[in-house]
Formats: sequence, C-alpha cells, structure tokens
Amino acid sequence: MAIPAALSTRAERAFMGTVLFQAIVVIVMVAIVFGKVADHVDLEQSRYKTIPCYLALFILAEVFELFMAYDALRLRNVIQLVGILLFHSALVVMAALQVHETRAALVLDASANWTTNYVGGGGPGTLWQTVFPFLIVSPVIIGVSWLVLIFFVRELYHEFGWAIFHIVGANPAAKTMYQFYQVIICLLKFDFFAFIGVTMQLLIIVLQRNTAEFGLTVAAIPIVLVLLIGAGLAVQREIKWLMSISLVLMLAAESYFFKLVRFYEPASRDQYITVRATLTTFTIIAFLLLFATFAIGLRCFADFDKGLLKSKLHDVTFRRGYSSSAPGTAGAKKEDGGYGSGAPLGQRVSIE
Repeated sequence: MAIPAALSTRAERAFMGTVLFQAIVVIVMVAIVFGKVADHVDLEQSRYKTIPCYLALFILAEVFELFMAYDALRLRNVIQLVGILLFHSALVVMAALQVHETRAALVLDASANWTTNYVGGGGPGTLWQTVFPFLIVSPVIIGVSWLVLIFFVRELYHEFGWAIFHIVGANPAAKTMYQFYQVIICLLKFDFFAFIGVTMQLLIIVLQRNTAEFGLTVAAIPIVLVLLIGAGLAVQREIKWLMSISLVLMLAAESYFFKLVRFYEPASRDQYITVRATLTTFTIIAFLLLFATFAIGLRCFADFDKGLLKSKLHDVTFRRGYSSSAPGTAGAKKEDGGYGSGAPLGQRVSIE
C-alpha cells in the first residue's frame, strides 16, 4: 500500500490551509504596524528596536510553523502535529506580549492625545492608538486558528494511526522506542527555533556591534546549529560517540541562559526594558526545551543497539511507500494477506 502524498486528504489540506491563512494574516498585520511606526520614528533608536524585532520574529515563527506543518504531514507524524499545537499556543502568548512591549516602546505620556504628542502619547488619535487594532488582530487570529487546528489534528490522528505499525511492527517495546525517537527529532527542530528567536532579539535590539558579547553571540549560532544537526544524525544512525558529545554539549549550552539574570540585574536591566517580557519567555522556553531534549536523548541513547536502527533508516522520511519487506510486515506476501495487500486501512484503530 503506497502512502498518500502530503495534502492528499481533506484533513491534511484543511490543516495546512489554516496554518497558511493565519500566517499570511499575521505577517500582514505585523508589517502594517512596522510601516506605520517606521513612518514616524527612527527605528535605529534603542527604544524602538522592538518594532523591527517584532516583525522579524513573527516572519521567522510563521515560516517555521509552515515548514513544520508540511513536514509533519509528509512524515505522517502525530507527535510533531501535537508539537505544532503547543508551538501555536506559544505564538498566542508571544503575540499578546508584543502588544504590551510595543506600548512600552511607543507610549511616553499615556494622557497625551494626537494634538499634544502624536508619536509618544497614549490617548485618542496617537500613533499607539493607530497601530493598536492591528496588534490585537494577531493574537485573535492565532487563537482562533489554534482551535481549528485542534479539530483537524484529531482527524489526522486517526488517519496516521497505522504509520508506526507499518514501520516497526506490532512489538509494543519497539513502538515505544520509536516514539521516543520521534519526540527527540521533533524537539531538536523546536530547539532550533527557540535558539534563533533568542539570538535574533539580542542581536537586533540589545547588543552593540562593537562589543565582545555581540561577537560571542554571533559565534554561538553555527556552534549550536552543528550541535543540533549532530544530535539528529547521532540518534537516527545510533552513533554512540557523536551522541555522547551531543549530550555533553547540551549540558554545556544550558549555561548560555545566564543571560536571564542580566535581564533583571540593576547594572543592565535598562537596556532590556522594551523586550524583557518576550526575551524572558523565549529564554525560559529555550532552557526547558534543551533540558527536555537532553533527558529524551538519554532515553534514546539507552535504546541504541536494540533493533530499531533499520526502522529509523527506512521510515517515512526516506521512503514514500511500504512494501512487503518493510519493517513490521514480517515478509508477508500480498496473496497471503500481508500488510502490503488489500484496501487502505480505515480509521477504526489508532495506536499512536
């Protein structure tokens, strides 16, 4: 039985369409805010740098979510779909925080109206009141689309229910090991976004280009990317030495989050004032994601050499169809009623 291509079912098309629609709306709303603010203030001033960062973050987040959504549908990966729902809920929080931080950047005098202080006022007719409706649209649209996505993930859960069975067979232990493998691969992808999100905010808003901290932050980008890619290859191909190095580097990378202290200590807190809430949220999430990746990585390391390597190398990532010789079919032939024969499986049973 051949696996249908991504977006071949109604639920898949609806899921992807929902993500695409909300991505377009949110990016347009953020771009409008950016354009209106850029017309009246100098975005190079530290106070207003939160606005271009706001635009960059949401473009990154929406493009990343589109990629993750298509990737999950292509791989028929229910765990990654659940991860997207969690990521989407985090986007709601991030969009709400941006309303607060944009106000902190723009409003210098909450009682002033457009006649006395158009740019820095918070009253009727001011720049803040002009962009506020566009800021509110983003969390509302993301929240509504999140509810829609939950509905379609439920349908996809049933559609994808037999995917792991075809890869690893009916062995419950193999199924559990494979699910942990899927979890760590999914976590590594979200680690990438969290790290890039924190780094982008630091580089755009806070750090001066002529400082050592700026150089160290830039240098950390390729190091972390190599770490994430190396960890993914190690767990997929069960390379013990590479997995050991990756786990050690994950622990070392946790020290990067000393920056969380700098957001609030008296000597440096003023430079983070317009982005403190978002940076704190991103940093804590990145810390928790990396710690979870380390913990799941230990579990996956313990599962090396237990017969799962063939399934990892021949799962949906590498082939788009299941033959009679695929893992889990036990070599059954079509005429003998093997897993490669008969009509497509329905939604009666799900083992995810």
